[in-house]
This record gives sequence, structure tokens and C-alpha cells, in this order.
Amino acid sequence: MSKSTHRGTLLAAASMATFLTVTACGSSEAPSTNAQSGTSQGASAPAEPVTITLQTFGGGKNFGYSEAVKEWNAKNPNIQIKYDNVAENFENDYLPQVLQWLEAGSGAGDIIGIDEMAMGLMAARPQYFADLAQYGLDSRKSEFPEWKWNTGVNADGKLFALGTDVGGLAMCYRKDLFEKAGLPTDREEVGKLWPDWASFIKTGQQFKAKLPKVGFIDGPVTVFNAILTQEAGKNGGLSYFDKENKLVVDTNPAVKSAFDTVQQISEGGLSAKLEAWSDPWNAAQKTGGFAAMACPSWMRGVISGNSGEENSGKWDVATIPGGSGNWGGSWLAVPSQSKHPKEAAEVLSYLTSKEGQLFAYKEAGGTPSTLAGQQDPAVADSVDKYFSDAPAGKIFAASTQSIAPIFFGEKHSQVRAAVEKVINGADQGAIKWGEAWAKFVAEGQMAGN
Repeated sequence: MSKSTHRGTLLAAASMATFLTVTACGSSEAPSTNAQSGTSQGASAPAEPVTITLQTFGGGKNFGYSEAVKEWNAKNPNIQIKYDNVAENFENDYLPQVLQWLEAGSGAGDIIGIDEMAMGLMAARPQYFADLAQYGLDSRKSEFPEWKWNTGVNADGKLFALGTDVGGLAMCYRKDLFEKAGLPTDREEVGKLWPDWASFIKTGQQFKAKLPKVGFIDGPVTVFNAILTQEAGKNGGLSYFDKENKLVVDTNPAVKSAFDTVQQISEGGLSAKLEAWSDPWNAAQKTGGFAAMACPSWMRGVISGNSGEENSGKWDVATIPGGSGNWGGSWLAVPSQSKHPKEAAEVLSYLTSKEGQLFAYKEAGGTPSTLAGQQDPAVADSVDKYFSDAPAGKIFAASTQSIAPIFFGEKHSQVRAAVEKVINGADQGAIKWGEAWAKFVAEGQMAGN
């Protein structure tokens, strides 16, 4: 659930450097048999009532845990969850704060959410997280796709995080704006407009010819990331680093393909020039400032939260150019500084179980990462009322059928922040597109070395 913008932060870099010199101890508590079940029923009661602080991030409906937390708290009076969505912006606000807390040994919640782009960073620092196998959660391996499970295994080979959602790709669009531009509004017909990204650009040109003052897309970053995840799957699952953690930002064809496509879109005047996760970006979703946006499944919760009920039925979901892909997805982990790691592991297991993930899917639209959750009729047969009763379960499930896992290097988040800043700058005119690729590479190499 990559519910964040990805701008660089000096604070994050400083905190990560300090990580290398600080150590922390994990818990030695006995495993909890109840944690293995992944349900809210019969959680083992502690000697004294405890409160487990759950920290997440993201805009709109973020992780979609409000109802899941209510359900747990109603059934487990001795283990209560305090749900704190710390910040909307993962890269610029949430991650630096969490890094500070982990480094200091205090301040982090008993459970923290981690976006996929920081999983390489966190996996390289096992001292900061509890080993979830100590609490029986290693028994849940068969519930997850292999790549989702393996991403939660750290450099010591220990399980430190379990997956929440996966980000199957589609394209969210405003039916009212498509109608004004004389384009089809039916989702199947819209999907036929753009079997590939070249066709998407052609559709955008038709839109702009009728509505020149409205952006066809929101901005460059959402499309860039959608294309990068698609192309990475065709190029060994690599984006900015290879599997030896060597920087390949300048040589990986997946990166250049995504860059070139976004440049065409921007130079064609199709972008609303909005920086993802900014206040203007949030507002434009409500006011109709753009017509289409690359839309991982979790983005529906962001859009509906930002757009408000007055725009229910104006949005719809169509297939994405290229037909498939996976952008985003998050994990939950228990920091080793938690005073209640056993109880935290029980809560984490519940939230990442089929039950917890179905609550989150209903609330915010993040596709479950558990296989049983994906196959449940509540997901597979679901429609999204806000998005014009789109058959969201079928659309997003189809987009994940052929995805390949993507490798995230230890400094993936720093590189991503740096290069996306260049893309935004070029789209907004601060950097000439003719000079942008060289700057993109230079900034990426500076951040990744």
C-alpha cells in the first residue's frame, strides 16, 4: 500500500547512517499459540490489560483499519489497540520519524506499517525488529505468495514483517470529464482505448483537444511508477538496484522506458503538473482537476477519501495500459523496543489474517496479500459503489495474475525520492526535459551510492 509521495529527506539519510552503529535486543518471550490463528478470537489475556499502539501512514482511508480495530477491541478487552495514522506522506514525514524512533530505542509503536520501498532498508537492520517466529507467526507461510512472504525475512533470515496488501494496477478515471471530452465512459470501452501506453497518450491528446484547461493525468509520478513496475517485471524484477544491491538506475531498460513515456506525456501537455500527495493533488481529486490516474487497488481509498461523497459515482475503474502490474503493498512489523511484543504479534497476526485483510479491503480497497483473502467472494466478487459499481475484485485480481516480484535495494527509497524530484521538476518546467535524463541519473547515483 504505497500510500505516499516519495521526496527525499536529509533527515532520513542521516538516521539511516546512524542505524549502522546502533544495536537493540529482541524479545525472548515464549511463542503464542493464539497468534498463529490470525484471528481476534481467543487472544491470550495478559496478566494486566495492555494497549498496543499501531502506527500507519497514508492519505484518505490509509490502511483501512478502523473497523478491524473496533472488532478486535470489542472482543479483546485486555489487549486494546490504539490506532494512530502518523502521517499522510510516507517518504517525507513518516519514514524519517520512524527512523528516529528506532534509532533512539523509544517512540515507535508496538506495530508499525512499512511501505514496500523501505523494506530493503528495514530488512538490512534486523536489530530493530522482533523475530515474529518467536510468537508462532512462521506457521503462516503457506497463506502468502512466496515473494510477499520472503520480503518480510530480514538479513539474519528471520521473519520480521507480514504483508498487508498487494497493489494490483488499474486506471481510475472521471466519467463526467470523459463525457465532456466526447470519450466513451463505459469502463470496458475505456479499457479498449488504451491497450498500451502509446494508445493512452493518443487518448490523452483527444481529451486535451476538447478540454484544453483540464489535465488528462494528475502528474508524472503515478504514471511513472505504474510503468516502472510493469517494465521491471519484464527485466528480471529490477528497478533501481540489481539483486547484488548494485545501482542500475542508468542501465536498467525498465527505468528508461518509464522515463521516456512520462516525458512524452508531459511534453504533450497531458499532465495537470500536480505533485502526488500534495494538498493541490488532494484537492484536484475533488474538483475534477484531472481525468485519469494510475490506480493501484489501495488508491481507491485515497481517492474516495479525498474526493468526498459528493463525487461518488463520478469515478470509475478501467484496465491499465499493458493490462497488469503491481505497485505498492505494505507490511507490518513489531519494533524490538515494544514492551509488549507477544501481544503486539497477536494483533499483527490478526490484522494480516484473512479476517483483518477483508476488513481493510472493504474500508479502503487494498487487495489482500493472503491467498485466501484474494479468493474470498467478498473480494473476488466485490463491486465498488463509489467507483460506479466497478467490479473491483475482478479488475484488480486480473492485474496481479502475471506479476513478477520486484527487488528493492537497501537505498531504494532514497533513489526513488531523488529521481522523482527530477521528474516533477521537468514536468513543472523547472528542469528542461532535454537535460532531465542526465540529471535523473546523476541524482539517482548520488542518492544510491
